[in-house]
Amino acid sequence: MKVGFIGLGAMGAPMAQHLHARGLLTVVGNRTQAKADALAAELKVRAARSADNFADCDVVALCVSIDADVLENVNALAQVLRAGSVVVDHSTVSVQTARRAAATLATHGIGFVDAPVSGGVEGARNGKLSVMAGGEADALQKLRPVLEAYAARISHMGATGSGQATKAVNQVLVAGINEAVCEGLALGEKLGLDPATLLPTLMAGAAGNWFLDKRGATMLRDEFTPGFKSAHMLKDLRIVQAVARDAGVRAPVLEQALADYAELVERGRGDADTSALIALKRPPATPAG
Repeated sequence: MKVGFIGLGAMGAPMAQHLHARGLLTVVGNRTQAKADALAAELKVRAARSADNFADCDVVALCVSIDADVLENVNALAQVLRAGSVVVDHSTVSVQTARRAAATLATHGIGFVDAPVSGGVEGARNGKLSVMAGGEADALQKLRPVLEAYAARISHMGATGSGQATKAVNQVLVAGINEAVCEGLALGEKLGLDPATLLPTLMAGAAGNWFLDKRGATMLRDEFTPGFKSAHMLKDLRIVQAVARDAGVRAPVLEQALADYAELVERGRGDADTSALIALKRPPATPAG
């Protein structure tokens, strides 16, 4: 199997490296060419200069930032991939974008699976991501050797778009947990509790969760290296907001998270990890004098 990978950011680069370790990776591509060139040289694979460089791939995986990027890549790949090949999209985009991508590729006999992931940069590096897939079962079966390179769990959620629908649910939960953890730890700081004792105590009980475990100590040290960028969270939550509105679901937690991450981005913290949210939960400093 020959696999191409497009999108070599904090998540995509380690996912591509896992494919290389399995002997599957043939070509890598990225909007910033230098990044593709560097990884290709490191792994001794091809660096794509255009969609034509993916023409011999059985599978092409996407892990890009926005809906427009997914559709741009899909439109280009549709012209060069062989019938029977499959494109799998690990980006977080709308259900409608997933369906448009599938329809575009289907006219050329190319399969498509929308397969957003969860597990953070740590999950990508450790090959322990949760993959939530939507699309035809046959296409997903072809992809399994690819997904198994970096996934701890692969779930077929249903027809095309079901993966993105599941990711919307995931992001509501993530946003709510982030809000609660940041508020709680800001309170703990103000009360003078020792983080070295507080964090393991919380993790041992019902308050334990991934975000507290992976980000609790770093946020209390004001270390906000992503991780997952606050600007990307804001983008995701705007997609989820539209999904929730269409579903007629009340989502006050989602609305609060949207407002908070919008404020972080406005403050110039868009490139900071989502745990920078704690900055909004801390009480304002008392003016001197």
